[in-house]
Amino acid sequence: MNKSELIEVLSQKKGISLKKSEEIINTIFESMTNAMLAGDRIEIRGFGSFVINEYKSYTGRNPKTGESIDVKPKKLPFFKVGKELKERVAGN
Repeated sequence: MNKSELIEVLSQKKGISLKKSEEIINTIFESMTNAMLAGDRIEIRGFGSFVINEYKSYTGRNPKTGESIDVKPKKLPFFKVGKELKERVAGN
């Protein structure tokens, strides 16, 4: 499912316009993004949690040339699936 399909499903299930549905979805995603940028953790019980993992710098290798390269520190979003969703997908 992509964002436009999610907007369509919300619109149909709640009987609201596509424009209103799009505003709601965009507000949710924007709020989640802003929370993560602020360093907050997002937890949706039964679904999962979103966190920012911080990685330190390290020396890596270029796989083609074997040359050593310095990899800068970085922050990346990470999703950890919740227990209920994991069990539902597994069919338990």
